[in-house]
Amino acid sequence: MRTTLQLAIDCADPRRLVEFWCAALGYVPEPAPDGYATWREYWLASGAPEEEVPPGAGEEPESIVDPDGAGPRIWFQVVPEAKAGKNRLHLDLMVGGGRSAPYADRRARVGAEAERLTALGARVLRVMDHPDGGYYAVVMQDPEGNEFCTA
Repeated sequence: MRTTLQLAIDCADPRRLVEFWCAALGYVPEPAPDGYATWREYWLASGAPEEEVPPGAGEEPESIVDPDGAGPRIWFQVVPEAKAGKNRLHLDLMVGGGRSAPYADRRARVGAEAERLTALGARVLRVMDHPDGGYYAVVMQDPEGNEFCTA
């Protein structure tokens, strides 16, 4: 059996992150399974105890999927605590074209994407500009402070 990958991101407001990451990645909110209006309805019909499905959970999309089926499913899991400290795992959004693209072109693409993501609610933490090594990236945070890179 083949292992598949899902990314789970802890958060306080899944709706906010669903909106941001759909726009950032070109993903779409994952619809509830056929025959169910919401994920909550599906979970309860599948036998999940009501006490394990908090009020409001699954009423709006809490996961996103790549419409082409190439990327992993991303689930935004509600947790009670606020984010504290640096992520131990982060996403790299590879928009620059790789090392085969001219450095100036990669830098322009990454800069434009960082500006677009900032307009969507991300925040720039720092810019890593190493022209001698041919590397340019922007370290950012999503609307809840989760770090990611645009490179």
